[in-house]
Amino acid sequence: MTRTVYVNGSYLPEDQATISIFDRGFLFADGVYEVTSVLDGKLIDFGGHAARLDRSLSELEMASPVTTDELLEIHRELVRLNEIDEGLIYLQITRGAAADRDFAYPAPDTPPTIVLFTQAKPGLADSPASKTGIKVISIEDQRWGRRDIKTVQLLYPSMGKMMAKAAGADDAWMVEDGAVTEGTSNNAYIVKGNTIVTRQLGNEILHGITRAAVLRFAREAQMKVEERAFTMEEAKEADEAFITSASTFVMPVVELDGQPVGTGAPGPVTARLREIYLDEMRKAAV
Repeated sequence: MTRTVYVNGSYLPEDQATISIFDRGFLFADGVYEVTSVLDGKLIDFGGHAARLDRSLSELEMASPVTTDELLEIHRELVRLNEIDEGLIYLQITRGAAADRDFAYPAPDTPPTIVLFTQAKPGLADSPASKTGIKVISIEDQRWGRRDIKTVQLLYPSMGKMMAKAAGADDAWMVEDGAVTEGTSNNAYIVKGNTIVTRQLGNEILHGITRAAVLRFAREAQMKVEERAFTMEEAKEADEAFITSASTFVMPVVELDGQPVGTGAPGPVTARLREIYLDEMRKAAV
């Protein structure tokens, strides 16, 4: 079946979708994005993603071409048209296309560009990796300073993913000034005893929507949470480690820089958090 995508107000077959070569998302990475998971044909934590999108747009002084209600209907229509039961919806908004390439922002009345498409991911909630865990390496964090804005500037995270693959690992945790910031496309955590440790919010990391939900559920389950920086050395001595993201939910990390974490197998805290997260988010899905 040909995938239907959304471009600037129109639902189109993907092979008919086009944007201008002068679009600033293409020329300057002048755009923001969100990825929302779909489980059982419903959207997971759409409200959180919509709120973060608004924040990212505001930080870049960029206008949204649609309201939150309109955005919800677009998401639902794409799920329907593409018959998505489990998968992802990718959304990107850029500052649009000016008449020519220029570092300066175009006139404020330049229409933004909005693009959405689906990715079918059967078995997303029952990923084999969630039972075996993933391997992670550490790399230097060389990104720009405003990582709290979810922009489409993803070259270095892509390079980090390739560094991990070259090392026989699944992902990389980035390290800055001796402390872990986050993974290439996820937030990073360690567990010591009954305490979950993850970096505090700031410009250094993305304010993860899954992160917020998982920490809320952890506290409701009487687990202790510490939001602070931690080192790779501390992580290697932890009982468990895991990541969170919209596409992986809660994913155990069983190896760091070639060294087993804890027993070298997914731990009970991570498994319980994943179970709680999927159960609660399915109940709240729209």
